[in-house]
Amino acid sequence: MRLPDMRCVEQTFRQPQIDDPVPIARTAALSLAAGAVKPGDRVAVPVGSRGIAHIAGIAKAVVHALRELRARPFIVPAMGSHGGGTAEGQARVLETLGITEQTTGAPVMSSMDVIPLGSTPEGIPVFIDANAARANHVLLINRVKPHTEFGGLYQSGLAKMLLIGLGKHQGAIRYHQAAVEMPFETLVCSATQVVLERLPVLGGLAVLENAHGQVAEVVAVQAGSILRDEPALLARATEYMATIPFDNIDLLIVDELGKDISGSGMDTNVIRRKHWADNSIGEIVERTAPRRVFVRDLTEATEGNAAGIGLADFALTRVVNKVDWRKTRMNAITATRPRGAMVPVLCENDAEAIEAALASAGVGDTTGARLVRIRNTACLNHIHVSDTLLPHAHPDASLTYGTEPLALAFDKDGMLVPDKLSEGS
Repeated sequence: MRLPDMRCVEQTFRQPQIDDPVPIARTAALSLAAGAVKPGDRVAVPVGSRGIAHIAGIAKAVVHALRELRARPFIVPAMGSHGGGTAEGQARVLETLGITEQTTGAPVMSSMDVIPLGSTPEGIPVFIDANAARANHVLLINRVKPHTEFGGLYQSGLAKMLLIGLGKHQGAIRYHQAAVEMPFETLVCSATQVVLERLPVLGGLAVLENAHGQVAEVVAVQAGSILRDEPALLARATEYMATIPFDNIDLLIVDELGKDISGSGMDTNVIRRKHWADNSIGEIVERTAPRRVFVRDLTEATEGNAAGIGLADFALTRVVNKVDWRKTRMNAITATRPRGAMVPVLCENDAEAIEAALASAGVGDTTGARLVRIRNTACLNHIHVSDTLLPHAHPDASLTYGTEPLALAFDKDGMLVPDKLSEGS
């Protein structure tokens, strides 16, 4: 198998970046809490499972702001069924993000118990984390960004955290089931209204990230403005997103996937496999999606949760050897996306996988193959692109090409060298 030379391509994004969001987060928290929070009030601070930039510092800033008001804040894991759907697992996820009582100054109260808040007009039951329900106030922290599955005006953000995050496993599975029959946007509007009417929500800190994965904005959103303000925040977050600026890709090589990278293991907005057709053969993919996707490993932080592996066509055997099938199965069923846990074609080494992937994509002459290699869908500043693909760059992308061609090198075992790309490689 002869492959084309690769080239390191650097993307330049001219976007806002907040190097130290901590003081901004403190000010935002005080703007939401001052006047409403009284000394001694217990305030729940929900935090999700994603590796948001500076999340530990932001959470600490919110806790300290609440303590300035002489409140008693505590951290609540707001992550549906993540962490294996157990209280211990969800506390452990927060710990991997650097969020503990020692680092934030507030206890972490992790439980899978929920309290019913009633039902939406459509008859969908609404649940909320029991610890948050017993608090005097709730102050959210979450990133606003495009969802990997759902479209519309409300995707990943404060409203979703109120429903799926704080709904824990019981709420998450009910909302995902409901979203099979009704638009997610309709569900969010209806259920969020129920939560806001019956839970003492102060509001939330909406974190927007730029294409480098760094904080671009921290916005204080009042509870009553969440449904009104989130669409505009989502629009800005979408503009900030990094993408792979090439079309007509024969094979996308992804070094690692994981729940810490994306809810679907690989961000579907990046790999362009946005929808899952559970009632038909194969996925519905965008016309410009890569013909084949090859996954090489899991991140350590995903702790064996390989939800989203089914988005790939090929994977190394070492990937499935690391999978915690209980976690993966629970995540896929909760999300009503069983295809996400399906196993791709397995290969023992990279050379075998690349050759098989290209053959299955109809590439007869591998010297003309159009290849892209990325570390993961959250690291797109530096990617490797075959010279054969360079003419297909998006015209509006700001790209710098490495001067030296890079051969796709394999070791004696047929594994790529280096094993994983790094920033600047």
